[in-house]
Amino acid sequence: MGEEMWRKREEVIFSEYSFSFYPLNIFAPFVLFPDYFCLLGFIWLSMNVLLFWKTFLLYNQGPEYHYLHQMLGLGLCLSRASASVLNLNCSLILLPMCRTLLAYLRGSQKVPSRRTRRLLDKSRTFHITCGVTICIFSGVHVAAHLVNALNFSVNYNEDFVELNAARYRDEDPRKLLFTTAISECSQAQHLGNIASASQAAGITVPGLTGVCMVVVLFLMITASTYAIRVSNYDIFWYTHNLFFVFYMLLTLHVSGGLLKYQTNLDTHPPGCISLNRTSSQNISLPEYFSEHFHEPFPEGFSKPAEFTQHKFVKICMEEPRFQANFPQTWLWISGPLCLYCAERLYRYIRSNKPVTIISVISHPSDVMEIRMVKENFKARPGQYITLHCPSVSALENHPFTLTMCPTETKATFGVHLKIVGDWTERFRDLLLPPSSQDSEILPFIQSRNYPKLYIDGPFGSPFEESLNYEVSLCVAGGIGVTPFASILNTLLDDWKPYKLRRLYFIWVCRDIQSFRWFADLLCMLHNKFWQENRPDYVNIQLYLSQTDGIQKIIGEKYHALNSRLFIGRPRWKLLFDEIAKYNRGKTVGVFCCGPNSLSKTLHKLSNQNNSYGTRFEYNKESFS
Repeated sequence: MGEEMWRKREEVIFSEYSFSFYPLNIFAPFVLFPDYFCLLGFIWLSMNVLLFWKTFLLYNQGPEYHYLHQMLGLGLCLSRASASVLNLNCSLILLPMCRTLLAYLRGSQKVPSRRTRRLLDKSRTFHITCGVTICIFSGVHVAAHLVNALNFSVNYNEDFVELNAARYRDEDPRKLLFTTAISECSQAQHLGNIASASQAAGITVPGLTGVCMVVVLFLMITASTYAIRVSNYDIFWYTHNLFFVFYMLLTLHVSGGLLKYQTNLDTHPPGCISLNRTSSQNISLPEYFSEHFHEPFPEGFSKPAEFTQHKFVKICMEEPRFQANFPQTWLWISGPLCLYCAERLYRYIRSNKPVTIISVISHPSDVMEIRMVKENFKARPGQYITLHCPSVSALENHPFTLTMCPTETKATFGVHLKIVGDWTERFRDLLLPPSSQDSEILPFIQSRNYPKLYIDGPFGSPFEESLNYEVSLCVAGGIGVTPFASILNTLLDDWKPYKLRRLYFIWVCRDIQSFRWFADLLCMLHNKFWQENRPDYVNIQLYLSQTDGIQKIIGEKYHALNSRLFIGRPRWKLLFDEIAKYNRGKTVGVFCCGPNSLSKTLHKLSNQNNSYGTRFEYNKESFS
């Protein structure tokens, strides 16, 4: 996973970059990613449609809901059908957030197929899709229940009082949603009506919890917009953690027992005629039938008397009995919620011990490098961790890519941070007090007493797959180079254990000083393969997108990089054709961490056919 601050500023730095609110494009992945991901999307969509339609038919035609449907009509069907879809997606939305589980599945070879493992890279997309679905069907659910509240008031059933949510006909529907349980119960108890008291308490549970859930959901979805995340990431982080409150309210929301179904269908078929009721009202059966049966008579029967004589009418053996629906929401969410909570507990225990900071290095262009060690910490190239510094924020933690992974011979690992936003600025001030030394020219190392720093992870990312291809194309934009730094460090240590035999590394920056972040690493890697007579193993191309003239990376030792420095932007079509020509019939893994426009360009070129039989597989980073 790329460095977290990439989302805040580096996306804006590129002039051609345009970002829209991502939930609006939730179905784009099903078009862009065929095969397995398209199949997964079809299965998810089919489950939602099937569940909605099955529940709709149950409440529309089910005999146990006959009398309730007579009162509420279409609102009942829509409210329950949308609730079923909400149950499904409220359970599925938690699974993509089980980061440790996803990292285990990716790294333990439990998923041997590379194409299947690529589905794990779409976890964030699936999370967003489920979230938007929850928002849409929450709107349907709320609208349907507003209609239900009105129908409860207008269609007050005097025959079956226990079905009513209202206490009398034409009661204000707003009272059914917002009246507090205390006032309703005290009023009912004052009148000596115990049943009304329990009913009043039950009514407010779905109403009040429903209103609170709508408010929480509104805060979460509005804070997820790009404008909020860029301007104040803290708001997004805090509001998204309200999902714990949302699930608590959801559990209480279904415990009201407002909607009831009939339990004695054998002795009281829906629509049957009660002889006790007709005799108590002093009317005959044919008169009762004429009054309540409005359908045309079957052929050959023109009078109610003839119709009843031939036993076309069902007689009630007893009065209907009703019972509140058993809440099923907890059956849907308990499994994923327990799994997520167990994973969070495991992560808390794992991250409870602080790391030891070895050094903090200030790089040009507001980039800071932290090198640290931790006992028994292991990670793979391309993975990321989250940093938590209580001195900066008691609750916040932010993800950053590992630019250096621990190996068998050294335990040191590190990250690079782009100083953008309040959190990184406060973090830098704690680690690097103001210095008179010009850090824009030469990096420096500051030794001092550092604050406590905790890490969580590592977590998996698609960049781990770059070492599993024979040929890989890695494209970075600005600080998006961080996912590839750990891969380059790993190749510098030992490249032979991996499948990779040729790496194309493209790095595009606007500032010449940005290349100095990893200039030493690139030079050492270049020299290593030249000394081992493998000059074609790594193909390095650096592009300076904006400049006033010819510039070079300062330093004689960077001569090898200066010869690979180009002014302007890459000509991607020619680059792909060249790679396809020199790797005929092979599969090339394409990896990108950069602005959205760059990602779309590479994705489009990867899906195009070429005359050399070379296949490009695009792998996109997914922030989860």
